[in-house]
Amino acid sequence: MATLGMSAADKDAIEAFKRNVVEPSMTSLVILDFWAEWCGPCKALTPVLEKVAADYADKGVVLAKINVDEQKLIAAQFRVQSIPTVYALFQGQLVADLTPARSESQLKQMLDQILRQLPIQGEADKVHQDIAPLIAMGEETLEAGDVERALSIFGQLIEMAPEDVEVISGLARTQVKAGDVDAAETLLAGLPPEKAKEAPIARAQAAVALAREATPVDDLGGLRAKVAANPDDHEARFELAGGLMASGDRDGAADQLLDSIARDRTWNDGAARQRLLKLLEVVGLEDPWVREQRRRLSAILFT
Repeated sequence: MATLGMSAADKDAIEAFKRNVVEPSMTSLVILDFWAEWCGPCKALTPVLEKVAADYADKGVVLAKINVDEQKLIAAQFRVQSIPTVYALFQGQLVADLTPARSESQLKQMLDQILRQLPIQGEADKVHQDIAPLIAMGEETLEAGDVERALSIFGQLIEMAPEDVEVISGLARTQVKAGDVDAAETLLAGLPPEKAKEAPIARAQAAVALAREATPVDDLGGLRAKVAANPDDHEARFELAGGLMASGDRDGAADQLLDSIARDRTWNDGAARQRLLKLLEVVGLEDPWVREQRRRLSAILFT
């Protein structure tokens, strides 16, 4: 903005705008709210904007407010014709008009879309990068079957990054492996809705659901014999798969579930397929073993 010929007040307003809006926008997404004291809708929107900005602070979002009566020059530069008007700025450039979003959910949905497209690193992202090697160590330890050490690793990580979804997921899945399903369920139940929808949390929720379903079986050999005698006994095969999962034999469980799907994919409203998908989600959708089981499932469903 050129300042030649401007009043001292206008120059001060521009300097304040650069300091409070433009400079923060170099590294953060700035929600720019144009409002006035006499504007009822503005006052109704203010608590929504403040709450969302607070919720998204660790993602690199900040809120800046422009009183159009006191900062007419700034409002004119943005061609504000009615209020409330709400924009999103990044690196000094207007990147989105947030004005249509009048509810918390609408605003968060728009912010999520914007943040996915911009190279913004909030505090949470920086913390996650710092602890990523420790998260990987915890996952490797859990995969190796050292549940006690995995609990120790994720227990320390949750103190360092209590909001990190990968840490929460890792701790919950480790608690499930340790047999403390109630603790895992309590941990996940306390999450806000937006975190509960994220993929790592869905993975942990699937682990809890499977643990509730997969009941240890004392006589796996007897169940195997029963299935061998009648391969179409889906109830026995389903119970055998649950017992194999409970014993940690994911290969055996997947084999039984895939066999059941191949014989009758509609049995019990597709129960075998649903259980298999939960098992794959628990292991992790990027895992090579999961990709192989998905390939086997596709071969059954589409041939």
